[in-house]
This record gives sequence, structure tokens and C-alpha cells, in this order.
Amino acid sequence: MHESASTLIENWSGLVSRILGDLDIEQLARSTRALRRQRGVPNAKALLRLALARGPGGLSLRETAAWAHLARVAELTNASLNDRLHRSCEFLASIVASMLRAKTPGPCFRWPGRVLRISDGSCVSKPGSKGTDWRVHAVYDLGSGGFSHFELTDKHGAEALDRGAAIPGEIRLGDRNYSNAKGLRRYVDSVSSGGTADYVVRLRWSSLRLRDAEGRKFDLAAHLRDMPADQRTDDLTVSIEGAGAPMSTRIVILRKSEEAARAARERLLRQARNKGKIPDPRSLLAAEFVVLATSLPAGTYPADEIFAMYRLRWQIELAFKRLKSLLNLDRLPARTDKGARSWIYAHLILAIATDDHSQDILESCPEDLLDLQYAPSIWRVQKTVIWMLRMAIMGHIAIEYLKSAGARFHRLLAEPPRKRKKQVQYPLRALS
Repeated sequence: MHESASTLIENWSGLVSRILGDLDIEQLARSTRALRRQRGVPNAKALLRLALARGPGGLSLRETAAWAHLARVAELTNASLNDRLHRSCEFLASIVASMLRAKTPGPCFRWPGRVLRISDGSCVSKPGSKGTDWRVHAVYDLGSGGFSHFELTDKHGAEALDRGAAIPGEIRLGDRNYSNAKGLRRYVDSVSSGGTADYVVRLRWSSLRLRDAEGRKFDLAAHLRDMPADQRTDDLTVSIEGAGAPMSTRIVILRKSEEAARAARERLLRQARNKGKIPDPRSLLAAEFVVLATSLPAGTYPADEIFAMYRLRWQIELAFKRLKSLLNLDRLPARTDKGARSWIYAHLILAIATDDHSQDILESCPEDLLDLQYAPSIWRVQKTVIWMLRMAIMGHIAIEYLKSAGARFHRLLAEPPRKRKKQVQYPLRALS
């Protein structure tokens, strides 16, 4: 048992050193008032471990309290654990911010000298909710292969391109939800002095108020309607109204294939029928095109390059899919706001650590395997890394110690929830 406990401590200590670096976690816990009194939780590292076991570890409050007792991490009841986690929201959010600040931008090989990043958001709902309760805003760095920014808001937090300040030389990609004049201007202005940042966002026909080179109102839907049937692409310069002085931008247009256009129109008609509405004819017309707005110059970045760049936006969709399928980010068990925030922040901590460890594994892959069809995929690598991180967090508990835990262990598992008349039997999930 002593060897197992020693290995457990070494694995956890190494993981903390890796994911936190030089961060003084004890001072952070005191400054955020997450650990005003120890009372069962010996230090800030134990508090972080409890949050990770409760969140991405997959344990309930009752199981986390039982595991903490068995692993000699902390001595507290599930009610006390719930209170500690509620007070740790700012503590966990500060750890997320510190881990993201330590990340360096990745190089862009196709467009040297630029940093290619993608903005997107994902919704998280409480148990029994029929809508969005929380929204995780993220920025994904294509060069480093991981997230470079996280921001958690409630359902009222709108998506905006400036969530995550730009860095000099950055090109930020965004879908239709980011085609907002105020957000575009704030993003361009967010870059540090002496640098420039560009964007590529997709447009709806009614996203922006535009004017042509002569200052006349520019009707994007009418322009799409008047395009010759044999014209595949178009590239023009207009100005965006709103949020200050007019801002010059390029509009690049790509006509879809007949099959893709038909599928887009059918999808719009189906959505309109489900809502009992009649689709706008201009929306059906715009479904035949891909329309992008960009600040990149036409001389250096022709239209084909802009469309090739925008196709990479799906990388963040896949990254969010991995978060939900491998880390179960979309299975929020907490019903209170503070409980939900601590649970989500714990998942984001493990998500950042997973990105870092996954890149280490991919970089250590032998070069002769990179061109083979059996080369490790990022999905398989991250699945393995998440399993390893969970094992480092949870550790191993010997069966003999489980049997000798006594009445306290069984009480933590079998005690019925408070404020409930009917006793509920909670199954004992694996604690290793």
C-alpha cells in the first residue's frame, strides 16, 4: 500500500508541476478566498484535485468525498465539499487564465509570418433544461493544435470576435455569428500597439450595413441576384457602417455547386417548416453562395486563398466535439450557478492539459509513421491522454484498503441526500 500511495503522490505532483508551471497556487487560493480555512482540505493542491475529481473525474459529490477519504486527499462530507467547490470558481478560473497565458502561438506554415486562429462557442445546459444555460467561448490556435483562449458566460453572453485579444500578425476565422460590426472593430483594435490583425468571417445577406466605393448603400442580396450564372467567384471592396467611422473590408463570394446549393435550400425550408414560418426569398438566394468578409489585402491573399483558409474553421468544431465526447463537457450535473461554473472550469483545466500532452506525443511520433495510414490520430491520442490524466488525478486504491476503510467510507456512500424523504441508493462506481 505504501508503494501505491507513493506512486500516487508522485504522479499527482508531477501533473501539477506540468500544468501550473511557476504559478503560486497557495497564494492564488488565498487571494481568491477559495481556501480561507483548511478544515479538512490541507492545501490548494488538494482543493484543485477535488475539483478535477468531481468534474472531469466523473464522480458525484458523495463519491468524491468518499474517494478523498480513501486516497487521504481530504477529510470532508459531501455537503462540505459542495460548499468548497462553490467558493472555488474564481480560483479555478484564474488557473485556466494562467495556463492559457503560458501557451505560445503556433507557426502557420502555409502563410508564413501569420498566426491562424479560430473563434467559436459551445453551449452547456443544466439537467432538465430545454435551452442554453452556459456558453463556453473559445479561440483555437491551428499552429499549436490547441485552445488559446477560454471564456465562460451565461446564456446572455453573445459570441463576438474580440473574445480573446488579438496578437500581432493574427488572422482570426469566424462563422456567421461573428459578422458583427462592433465585434469586428473591437477585434481589430484589440491588437497590441505596433501590430496588425486580420479577420475572415462568413456573412449572411443581412449581417452588415455596407456601402460601395462611391458611398452608396450596397445591397448584398441584390448583388448576388445579379451575378451572371456562369460567374463562379467575385471579389469587391466595400465599407462597413456602424460602431464609428466606416471600416473598409473585402467581400469574396463563391458560388456553390448545384448539389450543395440544393441541400442548403432544403435545410432552410425544413427549418422554416419546423418553426411555422415562411423563409425569406433572399435567404434562399444567399444559400447558393459562400460569402466571406475579410480585411486581408487582395494582392497578397486572392479569393481562392481566403476560401482555403476558411475551410480550416471546422478544426474548432472537431475540438469541441472531442471535449464533449471524451471529457463529457455537455453532461453538466450541477443545478446551481456556482456549482456549474466550478464544474466547467475544472473541465477546461483538463482540456488545456490534454492539448499540451497530446502535442508532446504527436511530436515524439517517429517520422516514418507520419505518412502511414496507421499514424496516430488526434482523437486516439487525446483519448489516451485523458485516461492518463484521470489516472494521475484519481490514483489507485488498493482493495485491501477499501475493505479496511470502515464505517466512515460506507456512511459517505450510503447516507441519503439531505432534504429528501425517500432514500436513494447510489451505485459505487470505480474509484480507480
